[in-house]
Amino acid sequence: MIGRVDAIAARHDVPIVTAAHAGDGNLHPVLVTPRGDDATRRRAQAAFDEIVDDAIRLGGTISGEHGVGLLKRAGLSRELDPGALVLHRAVKQAFDPDGILNPGKKLA
Repeated sequence: MIGRVDAIAARHDVPIVTAAHAGDGNLHPVLVTPRGDDATRRRAQAAFDEIVDDAIRLGGTISGEHGVGLLKRAGLSRELDPGALVLHRAVKQAFDPDGILNPGKKLA
C-alpha cells in the first residue's frame, strides 16, 4: 500500500507522508499543500480519494479504533454496506442521544 501511495503522490504531484497500522491497512496519510494553492488542494483531494479506494480494494479500512475523521467520512460509505452504516448510527444514538459528542458531525 505504501508503494501505491508513493505512485499516487507522483501521479498527482502532491507530497504525501504516511503512517499506518500495518496489520489492518488503516492509513494516516498527510498530503502537503501550500496555503492558498487551490490547484494543489484539488490534486491532493483526488489523490486522497485514490488512497481510500486502494485501501478498501486491498481489504484494509479507512479508519480504526478511534472513529472516522472528517476527511475520511465520505469514504466510509464506500467501505461499509448500508446496513453497517445504520448500525453505526444506532450505536451513536444509543451512547449519545442528545448529540453532544462531536456536535454537527454525522456519518456519511
